[in-house]
Amino acid sequence: MTDSYSVTIVRDAEKELRDLPKKDLARVDRRIQALAETPRPQGVEKLTGADHYRIRQGDWRVVYEIDDHDRRVTVIKIGHRREVYR
Repeated sequence: MTDSYSVTIVRDAEKELRDLPKKDLARVDRRIQALAETPRPQGVEKLTGADHYRIRQGDWRVVYEIDDHDRRVTVIKIGHRREVYR
């Protein structure tokens, strides 16, 4: 059995990822894929009021859930820092 987590992106977040500017898309995607090896990387923040975590990549934020029991990371929202928490 492998130590890495599976990474799933919900449909809405997938659309948000596709809509990112080309120059940011690759970097954000790399950050998301890196969550498979390290679901709680340096700089991660647990959000208040929900069991969600957030990582930053430039002006973009990736909000996700971690299921340690099933070794799964689910990306639920990707957005600009001004709008992602609304």
